[in-house]
Amino acid sequence: MYREDYDRAGYFVLPQGKPGFRLVILQTTLPLVALIPVSMAPSLPGRLGIAYFAGALLLGFGFFYYGMEFVVRRSGAAARRLLVASIIYLPALLVLMTLLKS
Repeated sequence: MYREDYDRAGYFVLPQGKPGFRLVILQTTLPLVALIPVSMAPSLPGRLGIAYFAGALLLGFGFFYYGMEFVVRRSGAAARRLLVASIIYLPALLVLMTLLKS
């Protein structure tokens, strides 16, 4: 999303061209796939329970949805939606943990 800004500043943080997008796809999908089971770990027996499990699952799949939308559409608008989803995800998960802590 900010590739041109980084390029103008002399920072090369993203690979250039089509082969580079494969790396971006991996950097988007792999952490999102891993995040779903990791975020549900606090719902193990004796922890936060089924309500947290359902909320974490819903938040995780919502975040994953926006990641896949970015991978498929490859647009600036999809990248912005993914950025917003990433900003909302963690605080929402922490609020869920705080409210459901027994």
